[in-house]
This record gives sequence, C-alpha cells and structure tokens, in this order.
Amino acid sequence: MSPRPTSARRRAGPSRSSTRCRAADLNAAFADPEIRAVLATIGGEDQITVVPHLDPQLVRADPKPFLGYSDNTNLLSWLWTQGVAGFYGGSTQVQLGPGPAVDRCHVAALRAALLTGERLEVTDPGESEDIGKDWADRAALTEYGDREPTEPWVWAGPARTVTGRTWGGCIEVVQWILTAGRFPVDSAVLEGGVLLLETSEELISAREFGWILRSLGERGALGAVDAVLVARPPTSSFARQPPAEVRAAHRAEQRDVAIELVGRYNPDAVVCVGVPFGHTRPQWILPYGGKITVDGVEQKVWADYC
Repeated sequence: MSPRPTSARRRAGPSRSSTRCRAADLNAAFADPEIRAVLATIGGEDQITVVPHLDPQLVRADPKPFLGYSDNTNLLSWLWTQGVAGFYGGSTQVQLGPGPAVDRCHVAALRAALLTGERLEVTDPGESEDIGKDWADRAALTEYGDREPTEPWVWAGPARTVTGRTWGGCIEVVQWILTAGRFPVDSAVLEGGVLLLETSEELISAREFGWILRSLGERGALGAVDAVLVARPPTSSFARQPPAEVRAAHRAEQRDVAIELVGRYNPDAVVCVGVPFGHTRPQWILPYGGKITVDGVEQKVWADYC
C-alpha cells in the first residue's frame, strides 16, 4: 500500500471554491483505479457542503471503502445511500500520527478493514482518553493524553443475538443529514439494522442527546433497527476539563437517556452503551454499511470487515 495525499487545501470557512476543491479531490480518488481505499485525515464541521458536488456514478463504478468519523459521517452516509459500504473510525491525524504507538485495537481493526476482511470481536481496551496532547506540543508525537480506566459496557433490551448492517455515526451530524434531506424518507431502509451513535468533542448534554434521539424515534429509525450501539462519549476538551466525578456523571446520564429512549420506541432492540468507536481513544473502527453482530446473550459485539 502506498499512501497518496489529496491536494486540496483547507481555507478559512466553507467557501464555495474550497468546497468544490475538496469534492474534486474525493471524486478523483474514487475515480483512480490505483487507489483502493480513502482515509480521512480529520473531521470538521462543514462536509455537508461538499456532498452535493460528489459524483455518485464514480463511487458506484468502482466501490472502495472510505474510513472516517465525526463530520465524515456526512460522506459515509452519502456512500451508504449509493450502496457503498465504508468504515466508521480512523483519522490519520488523531489515531495514527500522535502518541508513542497506534493502539492495538485500532491496528487490528484497520488491518481487518484494509487487508484481511476478517471477523473480530470488539472488546473493551480497558483505558480511555478524551483528548491527546496539543498538536503544537512536540510531546504529542511521543505521549498519549491522560488515560483513565473504562467502565464496563452496559447492556439493555432482550437477551437475543442480532446481526445487521450498520448506519448512523456522530449524532449531531446525523441530525444535520436528516435536516438537509440527505437520507431516504422511509426509515424502513434501516429494517433489521444496527444503529451506531456517538457524540463529538462539542460535549453536548445528555438532555440534548436525548432530544435528537427522541427525534430519531419519532422518525421511525429507532423502531426499524434490531440493535443500537452507543459509544463511550468524550466528556472533556482542551477548553473544558471537569473533575472526574462530573465526567462520570455525564457518561452515566447519557447512558441512561439512551437506554430509556431506545426502550420507549423499540423495546425489542438490543442496546449496548460504552463501545469505544467514537471521539475517545483507543478507538475501534467499525463497519459502516457492513455487518455487526450484537449478542445480547453472551454480551459480546462482533464486527465483519469483509
């Protein structure tokens, strides 16, 4: 594998020219037969303006996986509507560049996504950080951020095993996608699937998380799926670093809201909260449009990377 960086430069603000340049880079990557996968460098907050300039014929003519998360939910969901599966997670600037090494679970998932296509059990790495070192600090190249022990994942819903194709992503961006009308009107397209949900470094409250989740319920999305995975949320940022007990309370509040609302709209759904596939590190990369098995009997999660 030989990496090939794209050429478009990010400018301040979502100008029309930068939007078109970024879309042109993506179109070129999907059109190039020598490029077999596309990896995001980082997220953002305006990829929604890039999507209208993408060429669906190119991605359907030569399907190849895209890896990213956060704002890249926009592109992953758009590819999903074109019938092209990708992978949720992975950012070269966050998961590959900083720190003394790439986390073991991330390496395993990245290798499975790009090379082997194997089936892996998604396990708890046992530690987590919300933010790494400031990239302006040279220590970011050799040190992790402040890590703490994780809590056990919390399961809810019936003790049954379901396997389904995934959709979802960063819940704030999912809300944008639905507002922009970039998702099929009929939520039945999610029938039997697995919904992935996580929150960003904006650190939205459990109350706001619940408002969006409730809207997904009213739309029919929660009722359509067979399982919901909710990621361990970040609870601190460079600007906001609450004490440990406040951060733990934030995680618990979001967990309780997720379980209560999914149970209200779909009591038959298997729910697992705490899986590290979002804005915390170590991070698992998960199939997006591919299959995940959520085993509510053995309380295990399996991902198929084929």
